[in-house]
Parts: sequence; C-alpha cells; structure tokens
Amino acid sequence: MVKFTWVKGLVPEKLPVKQVYGIAFSDDNRVILRIEDGKYKLTGGKPENAETFEETLKREYVEELNVELEDIHYLGYLLVDDNSAEYAQVRMIAKIKAIHDSHADPDTGKRYGRELVPACRIKEYLGYSDLAGNEMIDDAIELAKRQYFVF
Repeated sequence: MVKFTWVKGLVPEKLPVKQVYGIAFSDDNRVILRIEDGKYKLTGGKPENAETFEETLKREYVEELNVELEDIHYLGYLLVDDNSAEYAQVRMIAKIKAIHDSHADPDTGKRYGRELVPACRIKEYLGYSDLAGNEMIDDAIELAKRQYFVF
C-alpha cells in the first residue's frame, strides 16, 4: 500500500522528485481543476530536461489546460513511500495569468475538461481520502490568502 506524508519543507537533495503539481487561483478566489474521465484533478507532471519546479508547472498547465501562470510559490511536497522506494511529489500554488481556448495535450492527445471551482470547496471536488492530500489543500489555501487575497 502506498503511503503519503505531507511535508511543508524543502525536498531533501537526495530524494527524487517525480511530479510537480499546482493549485492555480483566479482573481475571484476560484481554482482551476482539470477534468479527466469525469474526475476532478490537479494539473502537473514530470520535470523534463533539468527544468525547475516553476518551469515544469508552467509547461504542464499550458500543455494540459492552455492556462498561463504567474506569481508561483513553492508549497511543500508529498513524501510517497510505495514500498519499493521513496520519492517526492512537489506542490506549488500560482495565480492564473490567462486562460486560453482549450486544446489537446500534445503528450497524450487528450482534450481535458477544466472548471473554475470555489477555492473553499476544492476538497469536495478532489475528494482526497488521505490526510496528507487534505493537509496540502489546507496549506495551499492558507498560503494563497497570504500571497494573493483575503477570502
């Protein structure tokens, strides 16, 4: 069974980072979520070619949702223990700079749905069953309050 632990610190140097995902906020306190096979998800993916976390997040949002991001902040990481090795899934927050017409993801050929949902209801939409995922969402909203606006 895979175990997730939310960590609000920096990723240790020797711990591999396999994913960078973000929670992107609009000016009116909503979050854009990707819809895949009827399920709401965060957007992100694997770092490529020595990208920074910020570069990975920006690229993935354009590829998957055709959304431009700005004012990106590191949030922390999920420590994943899949019984064979430990690795990190980095989480960040960002402001939505622009939402462009939907297009197919160049990597998968899929055209994902997308929806702006109230930030205060993101847990309902994502439906994480583990404590770590819900702690991450709470921390994302708190950081967004400090960085972007007051709810």
